[in-house]
Amino acid sequence: MTQGDGAMPEDDGMCFCCGPKNPIGFKLEFEMTLDRRMHTLWTPREEHHGFKNIVHGGLVATVLDEVMIRLLYALGIHAVTAELHTRLLRPLRAGKSYRFESRVVEDKGRLITAEAEAFDAETGEKVASGSAKCARVREEFGT
Repeated sequence: MTQGDGAMPEDDGMCFCCGPKNPIGFKLEFEMTLDRRMHTLWTPREEHHGFKNIVHGGLVATVLDEVMIRLLYALGIHAVTAELHTRLLRPLRAGKSYRFESRVVEDKGRLITAEAEAFDAETGEKVASGSAKCARVREEFGT
């Protein structure tokens, strides 16, 4: 698939976030709520640190991105992330669980805007947020 050709990428089970075949992936599981939001729970491990005792912000952004894209696919919208913004509010810690949730904010045909937030699963404190502009792709698989 070349960038911008609109072909849908093939799922080979190796997605870093949810792929069951990826030996080093997060293996996240997702749940759709009645209010059309997507949820997942992630418990980072020590090998996910950037600095000592702080989970790498890029990995937090990755989970925010994944929960937004998974929502779109659950809603029957085939899309890929075209633009991603992340705000890290508090450091995430290995061994603690975090709840991520997403929602669709706007659907303008080819571009869909989604937002996501991450919360400490124990206290409910918001620790990160993000938004993405996602571009629709064709439903047939690309190569």
